[in-house]
Amino acid sequence: MRRLAVLLAALAVTLAAAQIKLYLKDGTHQMAREYAVNGDRVRYYSIERQDWEELPKELVDFTRTEGELKQKAAARAEEDKLIADEDRVEREERARLARIPADPGVYYEPDPEAKAPEMRPLKLAESKFVTNKRRSILKVMSPLPIVNGKATVEIDGEHSLVVIKNRRPEFYFRLSDDESFNFFKLTPGKNTRIVEKVTIAAVVNEKIEEPLIIEAFRQQLADRLFKMWPTADLEPGEYALVQYTEGKMNLQIWDFRVEP
Repeated sequence: MRRLAVLLAALAVTLAAAQIKLYLKDGTHQMAREYAVNGDRVRYYSIERQDWEELPKELVDFTRTEGELKQKAAARAEEDKLIADEDRVEREERARLARIPADPGVYYEPDPEAKAPEMRPLKLAESKFVTNKRRSILKVMSPLPIVNGKATVEIDGEHSLVVIKNRRPEFYFRLSDDESFNFFKLTPGKNTRIVEKVTIAAVVNEKIEEPLIIEAFRQQLADRLFKMWPTADLEPGEYALVQYTEGKMNLQIWDFRVEP
């Protein structure tokens, strides 16, 4: 739709350019297809009468006529540039899509400005479910099951091996299933990174997940294929893209680190 609007605007400018307002010094004008100065006469093709006519040169307001022609020429040049930019962006996006593998996962370009940018996959991280042992003991000692359990989902290591220099990185996310997906902010721990905290409700044993979700834009490019980037610059630290189903504890995690 955007491309169509640009083309229609360009067509309108082109049609307007085919009609020249030949302004006269008395404030009136003649609609001309073209004109030329020949000695002390101005010869022009009248659009209204579909014929060549002439005027004394001294009657024509060339400053106003030529000023309007320059404005139209500048508008045409701007429209041409806009169409060329649109074409370039579309070509680049098609080229990116062609480089994204068919396998589900998360992909990114380490150097988008390179002549032939490389599409690199993020590695799927191994996660673990860690319970709070002390609270588990407290639950055993309590006469009634009223104490909620606490747990965390973690991945090993204090830092991701994938370092991103861009504060607002773009990723291509090919989902394996129709599930939720988001940026998570990871919390550093001792030789670990906490993906999310989990509260295990007493009696019903319901798991309530508490991730630190980062707001992001999403653009669907194909079936289960999305382009994703944060709405604001990311602070230096540990992050992950996560695919999951609410309440199912089935997280798939692709971690990365943002450095200035």
